[in-house]
Amino acid sequence: MRITGNTLTRRGFGAILAAGLLATGLTACANSDTGDNAGGTAGDDKIVLGFSQVGAESGWRTANTTSVKEAATEAGIELKFDDAQQKQENQIRAIRNFIQQKVDVIAFSPVVESGWDTVLKEAKDAQIPVILTDRAVDSADKTLYKTFLGSDFVKEGRLSAEWLIEETKSATGPVNIVELQGTTGSAPANDRKKGFAEAIAANPNLKIIASQSGDFTRAGGKAVMEQFLKANPKIDVLFAHNDDMGLGALEAITAAGKVPGKDIKIITIDAVKDGMQALADGKFNFIAECSPLLGPQLMDLAKKVHAGEEVPARIETEETTFTQQTAKEALPTRKY
Repeated sequence: MRITGNTLTRRGFGAILAAGLLATGLTACANSDTGDNAGGTAGDDKIVLGFSQVGAESGWRTANTTSVKEAATEAGIELKFDDAQQKQENQIRAIRNFIQQKVDVIAFSPVVESGWDTVLKEAKDAQIPVILTDRAVDSADKTLYKTFLGSDFVKEGRLSAEWLIEETKSATGPVNIVELQGTTGSAPANDRKKGFAEAIAANPNLKIIASQSGDFTRAGGKAVMEQFLKANPKIDVLFAHNDDMGLGALEAITAAGKVPGKDIKIITIDAVKDGMQALADGKFNFIAECSPLLGPQLMDLAKKVHAGEEVPARIETEETTFTQQTAKEALPTRKY
């Protein structure tokens, strides 16, 4: 464990020598950066958490970062924060830096699902517990990390589809859907697509006519939606894997002379403030919530795994869904 605290001054050390306290085994090593914590003060027990964030690609991610930083301060945990800028190689480098710094716990939100086994084994060999937040990995060896904290992305996709099925139950002809996927290879993109596709499979009227990644960004959502509109004269529904891509698509839809929420119904996931406002204004039609406020739960888990306590292999956050009316009711007290 990383040790912090006040070091003894030369004069103070001399006084200790004069008093003969060295015979009791009291030394300054308990307050060094590498010694054991035996004999340390309460302040010496401060946990050091290395956290690698995906990036700052969306309003959701910004709220998630804020939650983690604020919760660390409130919990008295020293946070070493790294922004991977949506690049896996940056996250792997950050995790290795955390290992070299001998942090107590490592947590990260994986950019993509695959390619983590080597660095996770390095953390395990260094006896540093790892917590996955928001996004999972596809490692076959589940001992490489202690737990996953986040949402059920498949469920979010399924809830989005179930709303659409109910909304279009009286349709007699095809309902053309375009899909804005998240970052290619990421857990939320893979799972939200899966949940949505599986739910609509039983309804032959619901057809996904185009699907492409907008990389979870507003700019990506706008650019891809512009392509969709040019290539497909009849689009009835947009399913966006997050609010930010949906907000970018709004601009493209409006520029094309169509009315978002009416000419093209819009379903998104996240429920950040800007998305909720679009829903309250009738520009979005439905949002499945994905809460970014994971900070307090993460700090609680960090303390538990550091203490060697058993924790569940998967911890899911409690979330809901929103329509226009419920969005209006929730907005005044919305924290993100």
